[in-house]
Order: sequence, then C-alpha cells, then structure tokens
Amino acid sequence: MVLRFRPEEGDTVPRLNQIIAVEKGVKSKAFADLSEAHHAVQKTGPLAGISRTYQPKDEEGEQLPPESTRVQIKAEDILRDMSATLTRLFDVTATKDWTNCVARADVVVDGRTIAAQVPVTYLLFLEKQLVDLHTFVKKLPVLDAAETWIRDDSTDSWRTEPVRTNRTKKVPRNHVKAEATDKHPAQVEVYYEDVTVGYWTTLKFSGALPAKRVNEILERVVTLQTAVKFAREEANNSEVTDQKVGAAVFGYLFG
Repeated sequence: MVLRFRPEEGDTVPRLNQIIAVEKGVKSKAFADLSEAHHAVQKTGPLAGISRTYQPKDEEGEQLPPESTRVQIKAEDILRDMSATLTRLFDVTATKDWTNCVARADVVVDGRTIAAQVPVTYLLFLEKQLVDLHTFVKKLPVLDAAETWIRDDSTDSWRTEPVRTNRTKKVPRNHVKAEATDKHPAQVEVYYEDVTVGYWTTLKFSGALPAKRVNEILERVVTLQTAVKFAREEANNSEVTDQKVGAAVFGYLFG
C-alpha cells in the first residue's frame, strides 16, 4: 500500500490515523528486508566471482575450457535497496511523530471540558491509566449489605446501630434423682445452667464504602474512558504534513 503524504490536486488530505494504520505494515516490511539483507551479506559465496582460462604448456597439451562464476550479490545494491526501504519507514514514523506534537483535542464529559487541548500522546497515557483505575475501583471494599450502616462523624467512618446481647455463665445445679434412705445415700446429678450475668452492647465500625458510592465512581470512570477515546479519535483525525527525513539520513550514511 502506498500512501502519499502530500496530496495532489483532488486528493483528500491524509490524516494521522491513516499514518498510524500503515505504520505497522511499513515497519514489518522494513525489518524483514533489513533481516534479509543482513543474512545476504553474511554469505561470502554469492558475493564472489571468478574468471580463469587455461593455456597448455605446448601445442600438444590438453585444451581446457575457461571457467567463470559471476557475482550474484553486490553489497552496494543491498545498501541501495535497504536505504529505500528504511527511508520509507523513517518518513512514515517522522510524519507520525511530527503530527503527534500538534495533534490535540479536548476531553469533554456532558458538555464539561475536563481537559483542554490534550496532546494525543497524553490521551493514550490517560486511556491506559483509566483501565488500571477501573480495575482498582471494582475491587474497592464495600460495606456488608447484611448490616444497616450510619455515618459516624466522630470516627470519620461507618457504624451500625448498637446491638445488645446477653453474657451468660454456666452455673452448676443439683438434680436429686433419688432421695436418701436409711440404706442408701441420695442420688444427685450435677448439671450446668446458662445464667445471664451481664450484657454486651456492640457497635460495628467500617472504613469500607457504600456500594452506591463505588458504583458511582465506576460509572464516572467508564464515562471518562469514553470521552478520552473520542478525544483521541478527534486528535488522530488531524491533518499530517509529509516529513522527508529518511533521504537526508541515508544520503549522509551511504551517499
């Protein structure tokens, strides 16, 4: 795929998202070509050639045909081809990076501008951070739904209503199974009875969050994620200006 950065008459102006779309393919081809060139110049055989003829010592000597092997690979040709491939990569990447310096958009939520004229590189950073924040918020501790919680300003936390419970103690009791007679002593069985000896008043405290609060934060994170994605798409729709860096670099290196 060939993408002209500088539009001709009648062409639409290329956008940053188009450059991003083709950059991966250009990079893959450049690296593949560079790897192939590297392996090619490591083989000495195709780089070498020879030409030799045979002349017998006298006229009666054996006549042998000439031998020759042509050079199959020329390092200078490889340099030229590699330069062309890498020039394409250098120019595409330069065009993207130059445009990234000026590609900006506002992050807007419900008509409110959260951040104005944010660079596209920072929008990408925000997207990643919001993914991590979403994971973090989802795992925030939530108040036990089985309890009724009240805000307690004195401890700056949540508490339950006081609950009163009995404190009991086991007290031994005697149960006479048979009265004593002149022949046998009384048969007595000892058992223990739970007797209330006091009362506990319990309040539970928690530093966790109400489920409603966690859900509200999650909703805001998702809303902001959407706004950042919209902003990134808008920034990536910026017009690009063709940058010609590769020719200068390889003109210096191999010129």
